[in-house]
Formats: sequence, C-alpha cells, structure tokens
Amino acid sequence: SANAAVGVAMANRFPQITLSAQVGSSASDMNKLFSPTNGFWTLAGGALAPIFDAGILASKQVAAEESYNQSLAQYRSTVLTAFQNVADTLRALQADERMIEAARTAMESANRSLSLVRKQVEGGQVSLPALLTAQQAYLQTSLAKVQADASRAANVFALLQALGRPWWPAPDNQPKIVTQAQAVE
Repeated sequence: SANAAVGVAMANRFPQITLSAQVGSSASDMNKLFSPTNGFWTLAGGALAPIFDAGILASKQVAAEESYNQSLAQYRSTVLTAFQNVADTLRALQADERMIEAARTAMESANRSLSLVRKQVEGGQVSLPALLTAQQAYLQTSLAKVQADASRAANVFALLQALGRPWWPAPDNQPKIVTQAQAVE
C-alpha cells in the first residue's frame, strides 16, 4: 500500500548489497562425480550505490510520502462521512418517532370522532355527509400513520447501511447480534 511505497522509496536511496554462493561438483566420468577432489564453490558479492541521481530518488520518496498522506486523508474523510451518515440517520429516526406518535394520536382522535358521528347518524342527529367527512378524516390520519411508519422503515434501512450491516435477517447458524436494549432485558 501507500505506506509500503514510502519504505521502498527510502530503501532505494541507500546502497544495495548482494551476496550469493554456489556449491557443486563436476566430473568427466559419472564414478568421479562425488569424489572430494571434484568439488567447487563460488562466493560472490556486489554493491550498488546511487552516486548521482539528480534528486530523482529523493523526489520519488517525497512523492510516495505525499501519496501516503493523501490516502490517509481520504481514509479520514471516509470515516468522518460514515459517522455523519449515522448521526443524520439517528436524527431522522428520532423525528420519525415524533411523527409516528403524532400520527397515532391523530388517528385515535379521528377514530373516536368517527365512532361518535356514527352514533349520531344512527340517532338521526346528523346527516350522512358528516359521517363521510369523519370517515375521510380517519382515512387521512391512517394514511399519515402508514407514511410515518414507512419513513421510519426507510431510515432504519439507511442506518443499517451507514453502519455497514445487512438489513436482511442473519441465517440461523450465525450468531445473532444483541442490541443494548435487548441486553438490559
């Protein structure tokens, strides 16, 4: 990676030393091949050092360090973006809970109103259009509740995505993840 490239660039600025050795045996006849007098060995070494590179190796090292710094900055940015996504989604879930509670309260109120108007229609106290208006109000509040539930579900999926978790259930053979609320119970 970028960190390793910095190390390679630094190492290239120093002398490079190589050592090699060979041991073997040679003979003109097969029976003399393993005779102690037919053995040979070779030892070789070499050194290569940059003498004049016009700053190329130093420039390569600086470029590698800059690439590393850029990778590090990109990683930090990715982490900060992930934290921001989680925070935004948690705020959206809090707003969803308030919307769901308000929609639930409105739906219960509209349901009580509808029941009252039905009794009044049966008693002849109000006309049929009042019943239709009460039914329409109840259906609109029911729709608002469903929309609030759908918004919460979408934000739960967004939170799972921001956390890097799949939204589908885990197979039975894998351990389940226990939330803090479940651990308290």
